[in-house]
Amino acid sequence: MNALAATNRNFKLASRLLGLDSKLEKSLLIPFREIKVECTIPKDDGTLASFIGFRVQHDNARGPMKGGIRYHPEVEPDEVNALAQLMTWKTAVAKIPYGGAKGGIGCDPSELSISELERLTRVFTQKIHDLIGIHTDVPAPDMGTGPQTMAWILDEYSKFHGHSPAVVTGKPIDLGGSLGRDAATGRGVLFATEALLSEHGKSISGQRFVIQGFGNVGSWAAKLINEKGGKIVAVSDVTGAIKNKNGIDISGLLEHTEENRGIKGFDGADCIDPDSVLVEDCDVLVPAALGGVINRENANEIKAKFIIEGANHPTDPEADEILRKKGVVILPDIYANSGGVTVSYFEWVQNIQGFMWEEEKVNKELRNYMTRGFKDLKEMCKTHSCDLRMGAFTLGVNRVAQATVIRGWGS
Repeated sequence: MNALAATNRNFKLASRLLGLDSKLEKSLLIPFREIKVECTIPKDDGTLASFIGFRVQHDNARGPMKGGIRYHPEVEPDEVNALAQLMTWKTAVAKIPYGGAKGGIGCDPSELSISELERLTRVFTQKIHDLIGIHTDVPAPDMGTGPQTMAWILDEYSKFHGHSPAVVTGKPIDLGGSLGRDAATGRGVLFATEALLSEHGKSISGQRFVIQGFGNVGSWAAKLINEKGGKIVAVSDVTGAIKNKNGIDISGLLEHTEENRGIKGFDGADCIDPDSVLVEDCDVLVPAALGGVINRENANEIKAKFIIEGANHPTDPEADEILRKKGVVILPDIYANSGGVTVSYFEWVQNIQGFMWEEEKVNKELRNYMTRGFKDLKEMCKTHSCDLRMGAFTLGVNRVAQATVIRGWGS
């Protein structure tokens, strides 16, 4: 089942639990707008190259649409649609005044020079500048993009609309980015994990963690969990996977990855098959890379008692069912990795106010939002006698449905 089919399935299950009528259900599912543009640029060698860019704006009942822009060879309409819809429910679960959107360009950023990436970003912005905006649709970084990409979008957008720092989030600090944004998703994973473990009478300290994916989210989660006394026993990234049952030296690993652009070659742990990292013996598994990595092929072998979804859609529905029967507790992506969009909201607020916050305030507010979000999620679980995934979906869908009806759009 692909990401869009799985997301639609979860939405429909939540809709049934909430008792939404078919007309409202249909209006919530159909995207507000889908955009597909051709982006042709001159390459450094003088030849022309064309790429397809997408932006799906899913829902704006609760506020401006919000979502990342990813640069990846496999960017395609179904995936972008699924992620845009997930953003709608995620922003509602986080209780921030946004709807959902997502975008991307089908390209391999590793095969493009910095100047080619800049030209591609500026052409894409020229094609969509009149469809995004501070109070319309606010992009952010995603896979294959980062603060520099957002700086180019801001600069190109400002040529048409004047200086508008709030049009994108995840910007460099010097252009109005927020302190604490870089660590936000990983820090949100920490707060989400603390909330879940506390519910089960446990704390981070003494628990054994496996982190699948050591990019921005996974590395920050590992660092912060380690600082709280959690033992990271296995880690993987695109270069390989390592294991140390006594706990990996995370500060040493972070230095190694900075110097070597990956965990491969780190001598403080044993190399293992990257495919086996998800089934290593641990208490808490954090998938923080690509979607669909936990599936019916490996779900029965997973030994973790808790799964914290740092990535978007890492667990497919068949695996969900298998793991639920095994008694594994899964904290779903639309809550667990919402720290990034929450601090993006803080950045947007700071830009609009023209007043920047100290990092301590950012982190304190993020903890408040994540803690409240878990409490709200648990209330929905009790109300509808459902697991955490359905609790999160019913919470998000219900908030969007209420806003839609109040606006008069649901009839």
